[in-house]
Amino acid sequence: MGTHFVLASASPRRKQLMEQIGILPEIMPSRKEEEKEGTGPGEIVMKLSRQKALEVAGMYGEGTVIIGADTVVSIHGRILGKPANHQEAVEMLLLLQGNTHQVYTGVTVISKAGEMGQVSFFEETDVSVYPMSEAEIYQYIKSGEPMDKAGAYGIQGKFARYIQGIHGDYNNVVGLPVGRLYQELKALGVMEEEHD
Repeated sequence: MGTHFVLASASPRRKQLMEQIGILPEIMPSRKEEEKEGTGPGEIVMKLSRQKALEVAGMYGEGTVIIGADTVVSIHGRILGKPANHQEAVEMLLLLQGNTHQVYTGVTVISKAGEMGQVSFFEETDVSVYPMSEAEIYQYIKSGEPMDKAGAYGIQGKFARYIQGIHGDYNNVVGLPVGRLYQELKALGVMEEEHD
């Protein structure tokens, strides 16, 4: 009887990243309204990931590990979530182009398997973006890609052509720092060591 993993997020990218490290999660998105309150972006994403994980954890019993995550982009002290409309996406991309910004993903793991436990953490990655013309920004928005993504871009999509450099965990920018997640799951004792 293996551990049952539940991802409290509808993000197909987070699901793919978990599958990449050998975890096939059940998807149960949190429906909680996100309240982006807190002092810094790291604290905010940890708080939001905790809210999501706790809401979903209430639906599951023993033998389950629930993982909640939240990602925001921060530039010059401003926090950017998902754009509400095209105009907001334009404003976000005008801020990001030609600059370096930070991507924060907060993760909360609630373990109801083996050792009961809960851990929250965040990872921060610096992303530098090449200068973009207004025409390039509008063309990118027309692709539809930015609309469901923090900071109005997806690093694993068409926006790759504007990425100048990255310092930190690439997967964190996609939406889930799976290397760190795996280490935290091991520390909680919920990952069985693989034996061939």
